[in-house]
Amino acid sequence: MEKEYSEIQAALDSFDRSERNSALQTLIKNQSSPPPSTERVNMHGHTFYSYNPYGYSPSHYAWLASQAGLNVAGKVEFDVLDGMDEFYEAGALLGLKTCCSVESRVYVPEFADRVINSPGEPGIAYHMGTGFTALPPPGNEADFLAGMKTNVSNRNRQLTEAVNAFTSPVELDYDQDILSLTPNGNATERHICTAYARKAAAHFTNNGDLGAYWAEKLGCDASSLDLPEGPALQGLIRAKTMKQGGVGYVQPSPDSFPLLADMDRFSLACNAIPTLAWLDGTTAGEQAMDELMDVASASGTAAINIIPDRNFTIGVKDEKLQNLYDVVDKANARDWPVIIGTELNSPGNKLVDDFGSDELAPLVPTFMRGAYILYAHTVLQRQAELGYLSDWAKNNFTTVKEKNDFYAKLGEEINPGIESGLSNLNKQTTIEQLQAAIKGKDNE
Repeated sequence: MEKEYSEIQAALDSFDRSERNSALQTLIKNQSSPPPSTERVNMHGHTFYSYNPYGYSPSHYAWLASQAGLNVAGKVEFDVLDGMDEFYEAGALLGLKTCCSVESRVYVPEFADRVINSPGEPGIAYHMGTGFTALPPPGNEADFLAGMKTNVSNRNRQLTEAVNAFTSPVELDYDQDILSLTPNGNATERHICTAYARKAAAHFTNNGDLGAYWAEKLGCDASSLDLPEGPALQGLIRAKTMKQGGVGYVQPSPDSFPLLADMDRFSLACNAIPTLAWLDGTTAGEQAMDELMDVASASGTAAINIIPDRNFTIGVKDEKLQNLYDVVDKANARDWPVIIGTELNSPGNKLVDDFGSDELAPLVPTFMRGAYILYAHTVLQRQAELGYLSDWAKNNFTTVKEKNDFYAKLGEEINPGIESGLSNLNKQTTIEQLQAAIKGKDNE
């Protein structure tokens, strides 16, 4: 039975969508009862459509989130919206509240001389759109989305060509060795690291030879490497060859990335919420957080994304933790929903943050509020175009706080099982009618 279960789980990560769907249906059919929901969320889980170290598909991530009792789960991918429909469908099958977002790197002209949240790269920032609901994107926005993926592919190919010269005789064929690791051709630097580790292990079949090879190339002690492809080795490959100072590092320029304002325009055109990404508050850019938030707000940014797990240590009250508290305070002062999660794009990332820790406990209400707002936006935008930044929302709420209170309460109360039953709502629906419709569906 254990073998059969592991085979079903493996099928969840097949590149064949029908196999994934069948595997999920089997797991749902065989579970005794769904786990109870808890006051925990992860709104920032990457899947194999960008990079997940365990190869999780959207269906697999949804299954794990459901089994862990997450109240809301959010899927995020770098530069693509691939897997969005699958994640929403898996959420419906599992009774799991779900949301989908996209993340990319952008150029911020006002911070051209300051590092923001992309280490060693002044003016370059990770930035997001949260709560996407429909494919394909409207009009020219499909070209913008395709362009993000193409730009990354071009940088990665240039990077791999340079690193190949350094790692010879271990050399990668980009299409064969790297693109084969991801279902829709959206490779990341982490895919490239995995490919180099596997290619080297195939070339040097003896562990001693493999360790000596990497020790020479990376300038480290072979005993520190978790061969053949552990996180320590892959981290060193990335740091020594792909990041600033490495042989494959591609120096960014303003032309390498879209403007933050263009990314915000794309998100708004897709009825998603432009969202600022925050790292840890230690860079020159993030030490000017009020200025950065003003710049982002001017182009439509209306929320902030935080990765709590990298910003505190249990039992330690330090500068990192204070920075986390401070940025949450700044977001709350602006009535920006706070979207959080653990990424799941590096080995060892947790499925969910330590919500029960003393350090995060004071922030949990804010984290849950942000998740509920994003979920309510997702449901109302998908079913009736009544999302968080819609004309309907603008016409029905006089303040952002009032709007946040409404969407947060709705997101907490909506049962995923009634989502599709709300499609008869429209832009003329009043707040009272909407609330009555949800209450009525819940009672059916």
